[in-house]
Amino acid sequence: MAMDREKAEEDYTHAEHTLTLQDNCPLSTVCSHSQQCVEKYLKALLIGHSLPVPKSHDLVELYHRISPDERPGLSEEWLATLNRYAVETRYPGDWDIISRREAEEAFAAAGAVRQTINEKLLRMLSPGEDS
Repeated sequence: MAMDREKAEEDYTHAEHTLTLQDNCPLSTVCSHSQQCVEKYLKALLIGHSLPVPKSHDLVELYHRISPDERPGLSEEWLATLNRYAVETRYPGDWDIISRREAEEAFAAAGAVRQTINEKLLRMLSPGEDS
C-alpha cells in the first residue's frame, strides 16, 4: 500500500510541477499524471482492503471494486472524465486538443481524490484513532 501511495505522490508532483510551465506546457502530461495519481491511489485502497488489484486503468471499475460501505465519497463523474487521459494522453491518435483549463481541472480532481483517499488510508493505518 505504501509503495502505491508513493508512486501516486510522484505522479501528483509531476503534474503539479508541469502546470507551473506557462509557455509550451505539455498539458497532456498533466492530465496523464493526474489520471495515474488517481489510479494508483485507488489501487492502494484496494490493497489496503486486501482486495485483488486488476490490471486496468478504468477508474470507475477500480472504484466499484471497493465495497460500498468502504468506498470513499468520490465523484464518479470526475473518475469517468479522468479515464480518457489513460490512453488519449499517452498514445498517438485523433484526439481532441487538451486545453489548459481541462488540465487544471484534471489536476484539481486528482487533488481532491488524493486528499479523500489519503485520509482513508491514514485511518486504516491508525485504527481506533480519531482524526
